[in-house]
Amino acid sequence: MANKIKDTDYLAISARVRAMETTLLTAERMERLLEARSDEEVSKLLQDCGYPELDAARPEAMDAALSQAREELLTDLGDGAPDPRYIDIFKLKYDYHNAKAILKAAAMGTSPDRMLMDMGRIGAAELKTAVESGELDKLPGVLPAAVAEAKSVLDTTRDPQLSDIVLDRWMYRDMAQVAEDTGSQFLRGYVETQIDAANLRALIRTLRMGKNADFLAGVLFESGTVEPAAILAAANHPAGGLNEIYGPTRFAQAAEAGEAALKGGSLTEFEKRCDDAVSDYLAGAQMIPFGEAPLLAYLAARETEYTNIRILLMGRAAGLSPEVIRSRLRRTCA
Repeated sequence: MANKIKDTDYLAISARVRAMETTLLTAERMERLLEARSDEEVSKLLQDCGYPELDAARPEAMDAALSQAREELLTDLGDGAPDPRYIDIFKLKYDYHNAKAILKAAAMGTSPDRMLMDMGRIGAAELKTAVESGELDKLPGVLPAAVAEAKSVLDTTRDPQLSDIVLDRWMYRDMAQVAEDTGSQFLRGYVETQIDAANLRALIRTLRMGKNADFLAGVLFESGTVEPAAILAAANHPAGGLNEIYGPTRFAQAAEAGEAALKGGSLTEFEKRCDDAVSDYLAGAQMIPFGEAPLLAYLAARETEYTNIRILLMGRAAGLSPEVIRSRLRRTCA
């Protein structure tokens, strides 16, 4: 009976997600936004897709409105998700973002409030109180251990970059554990793909900065499909090594863009290709009619959509041409 109820729950959420997908910013809708002749036309198109009025002339207000839309979506779908951890996977990154802001503000003697984002598994104010008081036991998941280690590193080294790396490592560990606990193969693959993207970014950035292998080893994350040892080996011979380890993967184009960036090419294009590779993984959910995959892919598509809206609106405000804006947009699995 339990399995039957669970299957019914998955059927209901899958059907609901398919209906909600009709308001996603498809490639056709995005083209209409790019070619819109006025800000009023852009605003109307976005409102037709369920967005509030967004004003790029007031970036903080725009970001707040997009954050509110994200929070409402997670709350809405969280009520019907068969497993709340499918929603948590999109929330926990904000816990770690907030932890970074709180720790760095404490070290500098300033307030973190302006940097906090109230979209995590725990309220930003509650997290701030727990970190500042040292009472971490009530924080979710492995967050208590993550904050404790990051604070120790920051207190010892006074280096916020090292503290951030510690929190990023715990974040991916947290995500991998959540995915494992759900038993979802699709979610495990999604997390692995994100870790692969993060490690490829770390490799290219390290080489561009001229840092050594020890630095790279310290910023690589476990639980991806490409082992850190292979990435370290590729760092010694980037010209051929990148293609050797990433050529057979969905990150082949990102690796090519990474090689170009090492020769003075666009780092923006490389970053975009990394994001596109993650979207390519999520596109596989379109072939899965039932289960958690449609829900996870839809939530991820919305995350990409929020990014693209910001890129488009800020680009228009800066007077960039549609061609330039188009080149910066992330691929969506919609």
